[in-house]
Formats: sequence, C-alpha cells, structure tokens
Amino acid sequence: MHGECLRIADQLRRALAGDAWHGPPLRELLTGVTAEHARSHPVPSAHSIWEIVLHVHLYLRIALEATQGIPMPKLYETGQDWPSAGGDESAWAVAMEQMYVAAEQLAQAIETFSDVRLNDTAPGRDYDFYYCFTE
Repeated sequence: MHGECLRIADQLRRALAGDAWHGPPLRELLTGVTAEHARSHPVPSAHSIWEIVLHVHLYLRIALEATQGIPMPKLYETGQDWPSAGGDESAWAVAMEQMYVAAEQLAQAIETFSDVRLNDTAPGRDYDFYYCFTE
C-alpha cells in the first residue's frame, strides 16, 4: 500500500507549488523576489531568503538520496547545511529552480515508497523515513 506515501508526496508538492495547508506555497512566496532582495540580510542574525532556499534544496536532495540507501550526512554538525548564497538574477533563478526540481524528485520517490518502509530507519539517522519526510 502507498496511501500514506501518496499523501506525504501530495503535501510536499502543495508546500512548494500550491494549495498548502499552511498558507501560500514557497513558489508563490518567492515570485517577484529579486536576487538583491534574496541575498540581503535585513535581520543581521537571520539567514537570507537565498540561504534558506539553498538549505531547503540541500535537505530535499539528502532525503532523496536516503530513499536510495545513501546515508544522510550530518551537515548540521559542521555548519555545512547553510551554503553561501549570492550572485546575479540568473543564479537566483537557478537556485529556486533546483529547489523545485529536487522537491518534485523527492515527491516522486515518496510516491513509489511503500508505506511499510516509512517505519524503516533512514540511513545515517536514528529516526524513521516517516519523520524524515514529514518533519
């Protein structure tokens, strides 16, 4: 059965592309954000929008790789989970598109995942795939 996996994949898509339970999806929130705005730090101690997009993309890829049996690295231990951001409008567009593509790839992988496997421990972690996909 894939009922829960289909629901999780649907929620991931909604969070990025539309009709999300929490409000506007990321695609809508990022529409019209310029590279200059995305790399700015209006709150000095906070991450920029661009850094957040890179962070989300990174963890989407790591989760996707985990579905293929690749251990999830603990990048947060070294601070490597917050890549540096910057560049022109083209680089900003690429960063957003890479995040959207990674999200769709993960959603597709989750759709083919068996609900039974949701209880399996995610490689490289001490929690299961259900937690990995939903938290």
